[in-house]
Amino acid sequence: MRVVSMEEQGRKNPFQERFERLRSRRWEVSRTSAKERIEKLKKLKRAVVERREALYQAIHADFRKPAAEVETSEMLLVLMELDHAIKHLGKWMKPRKVGTPMLLAGTRSEVHSEPKGVVLIIAPWNYPFQLTISPLVAAVAAGNCVMVKPSEKTPHTAAFLSQLIRDVFDPSEVTVVEGGAQESQALLELPFDHFFFTGGPRVGRKVMEAAAKHLAGVTLELGGKSPAVVDEHADVKAAAERITFGKFLNGGQTCVAPDYVLVHASKEEEFLAKVRETVERFYGKTEEARKSTPDFCRMVDDAQFSRVNGLLERSVASGVRVVTGGVVDASSRYIAPTVLADVKPEAPIMEEEIFGPVLPVLRYQQLDEAVRHIRSGTKPLAMYIFSQDKRAVDRLVSETSAGGTCVNTTVVHLTNADLPFGGIGESGVGNYHGEYGFRTFSHERAVLRQGRIAFLQTFFPPYTDKAKKMQRMASRLFE
Repeated sequence: MRVVSMEEQGRKNPFQERFERLRSRRWEVSRTSAKERIEKLKKLKRAVVERREALYQAIHADFRKPAAEVETSEMLLVLMELDHAIKHLGKWMKPRKVGTPMLLAGTRSEVHSEPKGVVLIIAPWNYPFQLTISPLVAAVAAGNCVMVKPSEKTPHTAAFLSQLIRDVFDPSEVTVVEGGAQESQALLELPFDHFFFTGGPRVGRKVMEAAAKHLAGVTLELGGKSPAVVDEHADVKAAAERITFGKFLNGGQTCVAPDYVLVHASKEEEFLAKVRETVERFYGKTEEARKSTPDFCRMVDDAQFSRVNGLLERSVASGVRVVTGGVVDASSRYIAPTVLADVKPEAPIMEEEIFGPVLPVLRYQQLDEAVRHIRSGTKPLAMYIFSQDKRAVDRLVSETSAGGTCVNTTVVHLTNADLPFGGIGESGVGNYHGEYGFRTFSHERAVLRQGRIAFLQTFFPPYTDKAKKMQRMASRLFE
């Protein structure tokens, strides 16, 4: 059934006035200096630091995320993003001089970064603070007016973000819309100059369709089944520890979490044993201890719990072996850190991105098998390679495609503001972080200035014999 827009129904968009208020300020905001924008970012930074404890409480209330994880994966990343932008914004905003071809002697050329205008940021629930504020930092640094839509799945954090943004920004420059799918649909009908969305491919397609209707820019930060490869030359202990950390951080609800592991058959049992040991060391030696630990968060809602639990139950019924975990509790939305072995490519757990604390391990004999398996699926947001063999690493990088790749570690690439963060194909469109975020929310405008000396008139009509001769001579310079 086709969704009928508000325009077709003859009803006014409930966010039209707020959008118009942003649009009325966009030119004034676009002309702000680096100093003025930096002051806004500094004000945001101070407010974030002052409300650290309130942020802990909000995210814990939403899905029992430990304060230590809030600090490292939410607070720290935002502070690093702010610090990087504050330090480098003056340089990013300066026009970049570019070369001048011989035929344009007497001119000079520059690239100016101008704000796109009024932009929309639709944030996800899994890192509800970091994945809202980090793109906001980039949008503000680039000189845009911004409308922010936090996720309704984390209502306490959404309320925290709304108050934070109201206290820091003029509502005619940055404003927040709370609500669910209906509110998101209404926002997508407005003619924003850029749409920035973090979430799943299904909604991502709708956002891209909306952007196309407005001929607007779009950034989609999605996900996918990010593989980890552990070859016969890997440091198995280190691989097990780092994969366990990356997988079970945030209860497995991380877009760049290792979704599954391809391990060389000669290292499989050692790897499984080391992962089991690491799970016990991180979260407790018994299932009861792991269930009661304050260091492991819960599924965000009943729908998420049911989906992941369903994949787990169907996989176990199909013959997959549970190495550790498998314990669930629907009343608290708890799914234990779970590792599965004897997993086949056709197992239910391999059907879609897991986005939960279940780690399937598949064995392979030859690297060709691993490459073919990775290529057979959609392009993932991340890929992790564990090997001490440079040739194997180089081959895996060159013969596969992914949004980003780590060698002998997981997930930490997104903490480097000098690296672009984004996907490819099903895992996303565009990227951000650091200067890449500034560029995402900017239009690179070509500016050429003609001096007094100009040779272009040689090419003006009427096309005399002399003009034709000069034109031919110019072409021959490039033959």
